[in-house]
Amino acid sequence: MSHVVDPKSGLQLYELSHVWGHGVPSMPGDDDVKMYRSVKHGQHGVMTHRITMVMHSGTHMNAPIHMIQGGVGAADIPLDSLFGNGVILSIPKKRWELVTEEDFEKSEIKIKQGDFVVIVTGWHHKYSDSLEYWGESPGLSSGAANWLVEKNVKLVGMDTPQIDHPLATSLGPHRGGPLMNRIIGKYAELTGRDAKVDYPDWNIAHKTLLGANIPTIEQVGGDVDDLLGKRVTMVATPWRWQHGDACPVRFVAMIDPSGDCRIDSGEGE
Repeated sequence: MSHVVDPKSGLQLYELSHVWGHGVPSMPGDDDVKMYRSVKHGQHGVMTHRITMVMHSGTHMNAPIHMIQGGVGAADIPLDSLFGNGVILSIPKKRWELVTEEDFEKSEIKIKQGDFVVIVTGWHHKYSDSLEYWGESPGLSSGAANWLVEKNVKLVGMDTPQIDHPLATSLGPHRGGPLMNRIIGKYAELTGRDAKVDYPDWNIAHKTLLGANIPTIEQVGGDVDDLLGKRVTMVATPWRWQHGDACPVRFVAMIDPSGDCRIDSGEGE
């Protein structure tokens, strides 16, 4: 779907979310999304769905409480971490590569203090129920996460399945893993290296961000390719879920080519 232009304001609106629903790719080890129509138009003249799901499904936002005991839940994420200005970075990466602080330093578009930051590796094109998508994806390095914390960014999104490298998660040799038995052997076969030695810390990048009260969005997609290398305004709309660890999110970017659009003053007529 291409972007939408608001006829009144001239704002260009871009989708940054994957389509969500039945059959959406689910993390190995998690149950699939299950849904059915409990009330149907043909029978009742109205429709209602019942859904059972893991909240880390599709394009979703993680609150600090996801990995930080006593951390902020979804309902308490500050509103200025859901609406703000930032950058869409193009940082292409291949199988098992890391996004590093050097990538940020070399980027033509610079990250400013307090920015929203979306990192696009190209992995959103592989979005699927596949070993490649889940087990061979790039990830954010610990150094890059610390760099973003020092920049006091307000939100970090990535087009990868998770913020961290898969071998730094339970998909690999951590916390009850590997949930994907084949990737450790494949990593050793193709690189000649030991995954546990190369990635000794569990979810270190994600814990660094959430520990600094920076919410994250994983599995960014949609029309993000149309905005690579641009500064934009972004809006994320998670549920106001008390103590919620994560939930699917509609993630939207907007640009104002004319510079004429302004937010209403809040005054009456």
